[in-house]
Amino acid sequence: MGRGKIVIRRIDNSTSRQVTFSKRRNGLLKKARELSILCDADVGLIIFSSTGKLHDFASTSMKSIIERYSKVKEEHYHLMNPASEIKGNLIHQENMELHKKVNIVVQENAELWKKVYCMGGTSEANRVPHSMHTINNGYAFVPINLELTQPQKHKNEAPKDVMNLG
Repeated sequence: MGRGKIVIRRIDNSTSRQVTFSKRRNGLLKKARELSILCDADVGLIIFSSTGKLHDFASTSMKSIIERYSKVKEEHYHLMNPASEIKGNLIHQENMELHKKVNIVVQENAELWKKVYCMGGTSEANRVPHSMHTINNGYAFVPINLELTQPQKHKNEAPKDVMNLG
């Protein structure tokens, strides 16, 4: 037969309360010890009885566990600090606005590309020797081939070696 379920509330009888405290304290200390051994965890347990007596267990040094706890708690506080949460929201909002601006620039570039390479009746294949290249972040680039040519002489321009007599 199993044990009956008890209601978790303060035990009024002081003798029963002391017996329950002693049994549960020992069970809690045993579980803390087992957890530290089985799971290789740093465990620190501090219990003060109603009379003010201290009972504790530490898998390593209680001082090092408390220092570690204080350090982690302080780091967590700084991360959850309302000021840093507001700064984090501001950074997120600014990031979203920059994304919108980048998308607008990408759209404008695509429209300009269409205007430059798709107008004039010539096919895109004749104008652009290579296909359009897209980089992972969404920017589109079109390679442009430039050819160097000699400057053309105008018909009314005199040769350089002829002297101008005015």
